[in-house]
Amino acid sequence: MALFEGINLTAKTDRSTGFGTNSSSYGGRFVNKNGVANIEKRGMNILNRISWYHTLIEMPMWKFIGIVLAFYVVINLLFAIIYFAIGIEYLDGIAASDSDWGKFGKAYFFSAQTFTTVGYGHISPKGFLTSALSAAEALIGLLSFAIATGLFFGRFSKPTAFLKFSHNAVIAPYEGISGLMIRMVPFKNTNFTDAEAKMTLGMSIEENGEMINKFYTLDLEMQKVSSLNLSWTLVHPINEQSPLYQLSKSDFKTIHGEIIVYVKTFDDMFSSTVAARTSYVFEEIVYGAKFIPMYTRNFDHSKTILDLDKLNEFVPAQLG
Repeated sequence: MALFEGINLTAKTDRSTGFGTNSSSYGGRFVNKNGVANIEKRGMNILNRISWYHTLIEMPMWKFIGIVLAFYVVINLLFAIIYFAIGIEYLDGIAASDSDWGKFGKAYFFSAQTFTTVGYGHISPKGFLTSALSAAEALIGLLSFAIATGLFFGRFSKPTAFLKFSHNAVIAPYEGISGLMIRMVPFKNTNFTDAEAKMTLGMSIEENGEMINKFYTLDLEMQKVSSLNLSWTLVHPINEQSPLYQLSKSDFKTIHGEIIVYVKTFDDMFSSTVAARTSYVFEEIVYGAKFIPMYTRNFDHSKTILDLDKLNEFVPAQLG
């Protein structure tokens, strides 16, 4: 017995999603808009459950640069404090007549020169303890810059699917019936070939008196394209075989459902297969709308213009 009688339970189910069936154990959506599973892991300390390499590779560039600069400033402050604590008299080149702030500032810049192994020579260590500290700092600096260089290279060389998905999905007229449509577009100067898409519907339904998660494969009008240079609108025809068949506009507001989209394609630049994923909860599906075209030819008909800012633009449409 289904909680919502409009759901077509005879549609093709998908048992390979990797998500559990116990609806009461899930909170919110299955997949976030950015394609990451909506899961928070607990039970281990943060050092064990987080891959710092993956975290630093995946985070936004502005945040990564900020962390690198903050690390550079903080570690030099730390060494400057240690040099100052040992005694400024063990750093040749710093005048005893300078103010304490002036001495600390020179100790900081000596630390920066040692950390980066620049070593201008204006200030030099004197004594075993200061020399040992500067040697250790130089080693830490070399290792730190090696790690930072590797992270920078990893960020630039990591195969990435430069695909953007429309923020909303739409239920639009399609060949005398209606269809669920989701649009995507490559937004950088990449060449994608052999693109393949898969669309899955996840819903919480009542079956035998128990709420469960059930997943259905949504057949697509076109599952593969040889070349992905322009926008691609994924279309799921809502016919008698579709689990969305006979769902009304009000059903999309009351049923807890989610459309999960997987796309993989071959990127000539990376010479590798890349993948992207996103999802649309039913609240993000616009019922009775259609996307407007994203591309047109230029004034002399010599080139096709792709307007990326039109990715999520749609207009109302009358459904049959």
